[in-house]
Amino acid sequence: MYKWTRTVVGVTIVALWGVVLISGSATVASAADAEPAPPEGQEYIGAKKCAACHFEQFMTWKKDKHSKSFELLPKKYQEDAKCLECHSAGHGEPSGFKDIKSTPNLAGTTCEVCHGPGSKHEEVCKPFAKAKKLTDEQEKTARDSIWMVLPGNICITCHKTKAHKESETPKELRKKD
Repeated sequence: MYKWTRTVVGVTIVALWGVVLISGSATVASAADAEPAPPEGQEYIGAKKCAACHFEQFMTWKKDKHSKSFELLPKKYQEDAKCLECHSAGHGEPSGFKDIKSTPNLAGTTCEVCHGPGSKHEEVCKPFAKAKKLTDEQEKTARDSIWMVLPGNICITCHKTKAHKESETPKELRKKD
């Protein structure tokens, strides 16, 4: 029963991607249309600062397992660099997650894991905080200050295998069929 369900889910996902591609909703950008790189020198700020403007998205994330990915790690793995690559924001980067005491705002798979550090985005967007609707120019300024999604397939960085099977994840933490 489980293998049949997995097959149906897999086929459904492939079919949905096909519909998206055929409908033209997902297009491959040319080099000229590619998303510009955000400003250099950004620092990690934590999801709560993102919530100041993106509250609805923050609340959706709070209900998701990604927000609890650090808490889900057994204590003995909460300082393991291999685990922290996926279970915290910016681990190994100068302004990234260091440990739960000094950088608790970066524990878990936060906004910045997918979008990159947000300090410049926060700075650039402060003047727009009270705007009910951004002008096209303001929208472009905001959009160009952070990645919509980091280049490459950022999800696959952590989701290399199905549910941690056949991975470097310790056996006791792998999901079972």
